[in-house]
Amino acid sequence: MTGSTVGEARVQPTAGGPTEGGRPGAGEAVTARGLTKRFGEFVAVDGVDFDVHAGEAFGFLGPNGAGKSSTMRMIGCVSPPSGGRLTVLGLDPRTEGRAIRARLGVVPQLDSLDAELTVRENLVLYARYFSIGRAAARAKADELLEFAQLTDRADSKVEPLSGGMKRRLTIARSLVNDPRILLLDEPTTGLDPQARHVLWDRLFRLKRQGVTLVLTTHYMDEAEQLCDRLVVMDGGRIVAQGSPRELVERYCTRDVVELRFGVDDHAELGGSLGDLAERLEVLPDRLLLSAADGEATLDAVLARGLRPVSSLVRRSTLEDVFLRLTGRSLID
Repeated sequence: MTGSTVGEARVQPTAGGPTEGGRPGAGEAVTARGLTKRFGEFVAVDGVDFDVHAGEAFGFLGPNGAGKSSTMRMIGCVSPPSGGRLTVLGLDPRTEGRAIRARLGVVPQLDSLDAELTVRENLVLYARYFSIGRAAARAKADELLEFAQLTDRADSKVEPLSGGMKRRLTIARSLVNDPRILLLDEPTTGLDPQARHVLWDRLFRLKRQGVTLVLTTHYMDEAEQLCDRLVVMDGGRIVAQGSPRELVERYCTRDVVELRFGVDDHAELGGSLGDLAERLEVLPDRLLLSAADGEATLDAVLARGLRPVSSLVRRSTLEDVFLRLTGRSLID
């Protein structure tokens, strides 16, 4: 099997994959039209449309219960669609699920490693599930250990590893079959900032190799770092889609002024400041004033004799996009 190698991890090139510079090429890795998932009377995914280009990093952004994981389970062929059309690598999950799963790598939200085995044994055993021979499985394990920066822990048991190491091992395990699409469900939940950045680096390397990444997250900084394009989901529906920059430019002003006052209820204060901003959001612990010039807006607030306990002028982010579209912050 031929492949391209970065950091000693070999992956199968994606048909219709990236062109030079890592840009997505022709072809769709995933296509959904009117995709729906019901559980009895509850509609978890409500008629969504999206395309994932081969070779890109595509994200589903939203809070818990938005429908992200249900959508991922349908793409991963472990939960059948209730309605609409879905194709993965040009195949229909309803009838060709086994062929699709053979070409996928899956990183679940919770690690499912075998704590009683060593790091290397976890990789070799998982490779055997794909009918990879013993010698080839050991060689693949060595490649992936180096890619995941776990070579020095190859003979260690899994249990004492840090959370970041376990997550890197889970990603390494998902690559044993040289997948064309890697599905990642909340890949960095519970990790400290340093471990998150190490994991982002590993995922960036995979994308450069041509692996299509499809991930869910409720961390706006993660989406901005990893995703070429994304959809914002809420209540089972897609409320916006585009690149992170496009979404911020489309739905937000350049700046946001965050104000915190020493009161329990910011709503009354907000009523006296609405004319200073293009949009005012009243949160339990602060006010958010959206404006083209944040410094000038803050000066105008102070000129009215108001003295916040703290103030911050910052650029708009994807979290502001989500707040604008749904009235909720990303992490509830």
